[in-house]
Amino acid sequence: MNDLKKVTVMLPADLLERATMATGKGITPTIREGLEAMAASHAYEGLRRLRGKVKLSINVDDLRRD
Repeated sequence: MNDLKKVTVMLPADLLERATMATGKGITPTIREGLEAMAASHAYEGLRRLRGKVKLSINVDDLRRD
C-alpha cells in the first residue's frame, strides 16, 4: 500500500454512520475495510467459479496424520 490516492465521495450520512458504528473505527479505516471486503468478495467469486473444475490429488487420511 505504497501509493495512496485521495478521493472525494458523496455518501449518505446514515450509511456512513452505520458503517463507522459497525467497525468502531473512523471514516477512512471504515471505507478502507469496505473496499477491501468488496475486492475480497470479487476474488472469492472467482474461486467459486472454479469449484469442481480443479482436480486435486490430496489424500485426506495422509493430511490427518500430520
